[in-house]
Amino acid sequence: MMKVSRLIIAALAAFVLTACSSEAPEEIEAVGFTKSYEPLTFSDLDVPVNIEVIDGITYADGVLIVNKEIPLPADYNPEMQPEVIDAYTALFEDGAEQGLNFELVSGFRSYDYQAGLYNNYVAQDGKEAADRYSAEPGHSEHQTGLAIDVGSYDSAVLLQTSFEYTPEFQWLKDVAHEYGFIIRYMKGKEDITGYMYEPWHLRYVGDKAPAIYESGLTLEEYFELD
Repeated sequence: MMKVSRLIIAALAAFVLTACSSEAPEEIEAVGFTKSYEPLTFSDLDVPVNIEVIDGITYADGVLIVNKEIPLPADYNPEMQPEVIDAYTALFEDGAEQGLNFELVSGFRSYDYQAGLYNNYVAQDGKEAADRYSAEPGHSEHQTGLAIDVGSYDSAVLLQTSFEYTPEFQWLKDVAHEYGFIIRYMKGKEDITGYMYEPWHLRYVGDKAPAIYESGLTLEEYFELD
């Protein structure tokens, strides 16, 4: 009798297991709230530009600034900076490998030298016209030792806007920032810089050049120098 009872219990257990396994499990939908967050970058932060004036020289985030409104001391006489010489030498050499022939037209100018140039231009063309293409003494980027004017040996075009049509400029405009340079006086930005478009005028800003180049802004705009 005990043996029969055990058989019955075993059969019932097998039936229950078979019945349970034949039913599809009921899906349970999870209830909750999800939210995605974009990572925060420094560019998203409104970080004010650090403006410093040291010994009469203005810096914006470490970049020396001189323009029509911000002057340099008359006795500031740094000569051409070594890092600028190294940068344009590398630029010219790499250009030569592309079959390009760059010419250094102008580099450092002292306060007194700039005064002579500016006064001659005023006498020649009048102050209003001269102010469009020449800086008053103490307001020239060439006095910083960080600016150069470049040209092409293969072209008669020097210090003219038509330089932009030379093979040299067509290469230069896309790579200058890789050497620490920006085109300082851009086309379409004359009302901001106060100067005519000068495709030949390069300003050395070092490792900030790529960001400034990518922004498409002048130094005045980039550093919010209103």
